[in-house]
Amino acid sequence: MWLMSSLTHPPLTPASRTLTNSLISFFINRTPPIRNLIHQRVSFNSYSTASNLDDEPQGDPRQRTNYAGVQLAESVEEAGKMRLDAWISNKISGVSRARVQSSIKEGLVSVNHRVVVKASHIVRHGDKVECTISELQPLKAEGEDIALDIIYEDENVLVVNKPAHMVVHPAPGNASGTLVNGILHHCSLPTPSFQSQELLSDSDDLSDDELDESSSNQAHLKDFGFDTNQTAIRPGIVHRLDKGTSGLLVVAKDEHSHAHLSQQFKEHTIQRIYVSLTCGVPFPASGRVDIPIGRDLTNRIRMTADTGPTKCGKSRHAASRYRVVEVLAGGGCALVEWRLETGRTHQIRAHAKYLGIPLMGDEVYGGSRNLALSRLQLKNPSTIHSRLSQLVSKLDRPCLHALTLGFTHPCTGEKMQFSCLPPVDFAKILTGLRNISTEKVKGS
Repeated sequence: MWLMSSLTHPPLTPASRTLTNSLISFFINRTPPIRNLIHQRVSFNSYSTASNLDDEPQGDPRQRTNYAGVQLAESVEEAGKMRLDAWISNKISGVSRARVQSSIKEGLVSVNHRVVVKASHIVRHGDKVECTISELQPLKAEGEDIALDIIYEDENVLVVNKPAHMVVHPAPGNASGTLVNGILHHCSLPTPSFQSQELLSDSDDLSDDELDESSSNQAHLKDFGFDTNQTAIRPGIVHRLDKGTSGLLVVAKDEHSHAHLSQQFKEHTIQRIYVSLTCGVPFPASGRVDIPIGRDLTNRIRMTADTGPTKCGKSRHAASRYRVVEVLAGGGCALVEWRLETGRTHQIRAHAKYLGIPLMGDEVYGGSRNLALSRLQLKNPSTIHSRLSQLVSKLDRPCLHALTLGFTHPCTGEKMQFSCLPPVDFAKILTGLRNISTEKVKGS
């Protein structure tokens, strides 16, 4: 079966259990909105990992990494209307929509032998489309004086609490205001220039998630500013968080640390715990979702659980453990903890949708304000429907927070764990739901 219920989590060490219990205690007992976040660091000799998990499929699924010069000449066979950029993206597997849009703007796309420079141009059945994918343009990451919530820093690594709505690093459409821009300024580092890989060139919805395991090779190290012929230390992004996700992220400050941390992610020995607010309550209250995830063929900015041969493109193994911490607002919502065994693009969001409980505020995966409100109203009397509507109107991102991050220090070998409570927007919605009703789930 894809879903195994009543999962028992691996045993925690005393130090890890104390930290986890203190955080859960916050979720159960805290009612005022959080402003002064609590940052905790615990060092201990060992903690549970997923090192005994089945290995993932071998090989890099992205067979092509450079789409420059790829040509397409084809007639539109689909019925109805479709945006030009969306149609081309669906026809050239693996190329990002942002890359297609850039090619269109550069005059490299024609429809019925006439050059079109608008990505939103509508194509119809019978139109003849000709396209050449443009060259990748180098991106420069300028240091910017951006306030960063740094949880821990030494000469090798940096752990930062990323706010929601911040993109991790520059990409087409997000050239500034990113986490990397802030880190370059914080560390007083020179401006790096790097080629924007296809993995990093998607639209905002896909601009943030964990790097593919192949990021540890030399080509990718150079792309992220690590050049063995240079002595300058530049920030190395080892993993990413979605733009709308808040929480903990580790950054490598040298090549050795980047390679070592990348290997830990590849071997699934990194400890990652997330918390979310879901539309509805999952049943059973705890379980393990073990179902591959691939690109949704009907919407390229979305991933989907691979439940059949026509649902998605090439999928990859993905496994998530979840448990309900608290049932909120009469069962219209739940506070859910997630533990990742793998780190696929939008993994929690896709698995939550598969379970039928999309994250509140996640418009891409079905957790819209309308759905959140309908499920809350269904479980609560009409006398508070207006109150619920006001609460839901505050949703402007998926309610997902990276709560805990644990890893082995790449140079000292020390086991390190960091935790950071959710930000104010998450806490206010949680408090509002608790004020309606709350029920702690046994075993949490």
